[in-house]
Amino acid sequence: MAVYLDHNATTPLDPQVVAAMRHSLEALFGNPSSGHAYGEAAAAAVAAAREQVAALLGCRPGEVTFTSGGTESNNLALVGAVAAARRGAGHLVTSVVEHPSVLEVCRHLERRWGCAVTYLAVDGEGRVDPDDVGRALTPATVAVSIMHANNETGVLQPIAVIARVVREHGVLLHTDAAQSVGKVAARVDELGADLLTVAAHKLYGPKGVGALYVRDGVSLDPVLRGAGQERGLRPGTENVAGITGLGAACAAAAEAHAAGETDRVAALRDRLWQALRADGWRRNGHPTEVLPNTLNVSADGADGMELLARAPEVAASTGSACHTGRTEPSPVLAAMGVPEARALGAVRLSLGRSTTEADVDAAAAALVGAARAAREGRAVSPALR
Repeated sequence: MAVYLDHNATTPLDPQVVAAMRHSLEALFGNPSSGHAYGEAAAAAVAAAREQVAALLGCRPGEVTFTSGGTESNNLALVGAVAAARRGAGHLVTSVVEHPSVLEVCRHLERRWGCAVTYLAVDGEGRVDPDDVGRALTPATVAVSIMHANNETGVLQPIAVIARVVREHGVLLHTDAAQSVGKVAARVDELGADLLTVAAHKLYGPKGVGALYVRDGVSLDPVLRGAGQERGLRPGTENVAGITGLGAACAAAAEAHAAGETDRVAALRDRLWQALRADGWRRNGHPTEVLPNTLNVSADGADGMELLARAPEVAASTGSACHTGRTEPSPVLAAMGVPEARALGAVRLSLGRSTTEADVDAAAAALVGAARAAREGRAVSPALR
């Protein structure tokens, strides 16, 4: 099997998560809204999971709303905030490097609701200037949405500094922390966030479940309409197995951090970087304000998709995409001012708990070999395309 270096795309289930979900699927089939013993058992499991998520985020359990994942959480945060504000069309501030589940929501609010949106630029290392956030605020601003960590580069934004700027103006701050929760500290009081997005499958939990932290006192209108589950913010019968899986994933993340997993993975990432750097590869993004598991790199004179095709021993991603027969560079790297040729050669390598030194060394050797073959113009085997 190939070395799996695509943990920012999704993660395997932690054994604790599998055990928790298996128990839920086998024993907790009751509807949490039912008043009998079966429903009460399911409701108790949901409550316990809410406490586990809250413990990781450093908030109260009642501030955790379960959703179907990061995309729904981002929609609920932004659409819900604008709808609840009732300030005419309103105004939002975000950045050009956000995940599509933020950018597309902003564009929808522009087109359909007449909402004004300011899209902030980033510097050459992929970071937003907090002063730019302050300058963008207006009396009509409802919320600022800046991601905690970028999914492609792993760059961490100065959320705590941005929060101080935003708070002075009485504006809500939302941060999409789907990539950071479980990898670095993402405690809401330290970040200063009013709204924070969690996606279970990014931290060794199941797909199809997530959470939105909503600070006490923040008013949101629900995006979905129905019954009163999740304090009326997210109606629909709870996904008990998924929710218990998310809770177990958060508990496992806290244990992993306490055991030094963050430092171990960061050391492996640096080992991988040094091997690629010796071959002339370049790093994209901030060198230190970055997720400990993420490395976005480019090999001069090589196409990222071609590199991965030449290195089937490595399972990883590129930021580029093929549209109408033409490979286009990552919009994130383009926003950072990375030259097109270098952006087209970018590969995102994201490590995880199962990654070993042997994995890193094998991946480095395969990628270096692929880059050298690309520079020499050797053809890619059709079987690898």
